[in-house]
Amino acid sequence: MVRAGVVPGRRAAWYGSAGLLLAVLLGGAIVGVWGLNRIFTGIAVGVVAGIALMFVLFGRDGVLLSEQSIVRRTPWAASTIAWDRVVAGRFALDEQARWSLALDLNGGDEQHQELVLLSIPPVVRPIANAYDHRKREQVNEIRTMLRQKRIPVVILPEIADALQRHWRIAPPTS
Repeated sequence: MVRAGVVPGRRAAWYGSAGLLLAVLLGGAIVGVWGLNRIFTGIAVGVVAGIALMFVLFGRDGVLLSEQSIVRRTPWAASTIAWDRVVAGRFALDEQARWSLALDLNGGDEQHQELVLLSIPPVVRPIANAYDHRKREQVNEIRTMLRQKRIPVVILPEIADALQRHWRIAPPTS
């Protein structure tokens, strides 16, 4: 099973707001019940609870690629997409000049008939940190899954060149 997915900006803002709101409410409740002597305890407990809530929300949001199907999840719902709906994959530039790995779908109610699996900043250097390493692993896992499912993937030449040069990801053979 491969975990992917991009959390849209609006939903990410809601998750951040929910975490902040929980932190303020919980911190305020602790200070309200035990007095001003517990202000640092209230702040600490509120921040920890808010961060934990955001981890849960972001962790539940995503796309899971399995052998049987594609599962698109949010914290409150999940939907399944059959592999036979996938027409092709593409690795191209998105609206924010980031590299986007998306699946083109037929039928369904997805916006623009696509499912974005990954959105990364352009690769301009070798792996320098854990983020780069994880994104390289995700690209390899997704490409392997798509290759096993015999789904064609179109990659812009400049993206293929940068992936090969900097991350040592070989271009597709088929």
